[in-house]
Amino acid sequence: MAAKFMGEQKIVTGSHDRTLKVWDLRSKACFETKFAGSSCNDLVTTDLSTVISGHFDKKIRFWDIRSQDSSSSIEVSAKVTSLDLSKDCKFLATCMRDDTIKIIDLRTNQILTTLCHDGFKVGCDFSRISLNSDSSCIAAGSADGSVFIWNIDGKLISILKDHNVSVQAVSFHPFSSVLASVDRAKKCTIWTHG
Repeated sequence: MAAKFMGEQKIVTGSHDRTLKVWDLRSKACFETKFAGSSCNDLVTTDLSTVISGHFDKKIRFWDIRSQDSSSSIEVSAKVTSLDLSKDCKFLATCMRDDTIKIIDLRTNQILTTLCHDGFKVGCDFSRISLNSDSSCIAAGSADGSVFIWNIDGKLISILKDHNVSVQAVSFHPFSSVLASVDRAKKCTIWTHG
């Protein structure tokens, strides 16, 4: 259910078969398989060897692709649907099926902030969140078609409305304040967020 580049020559994928695979782009072959023991809903990479994966079994796992097993894990309150990493790789945003988003300090592996709102409901097991370009805000789509934006400290900034069905994914542009949201009915909305 997820794929990310690791530098220019590798891609790591996570799937519902409970594995993470590392692929070489030159040979187009898988050269490493990690057995996570749970379906992987999303993953992020911090460098050329470190992968963080979010799972159905309520765990976030940390992997060094040079070793076979995960180096550590964090148990969270619900199934993980999405992960996003701050640009400086110090904070991990995690969306969960209990309708919360947790901000985790990766230096201590402690939860710093929990983002939630009475109207925010995660719409599916692979609902995607996004940090903005300077990692100061986070956006998430809701089952009712709204897009919620919080600052990283947990203050709700805005609720955007244009969709009539569940928003499945959101993504901030990497260098500007533009936000895209996509819903279950295949409608994409482009927002300018200042």
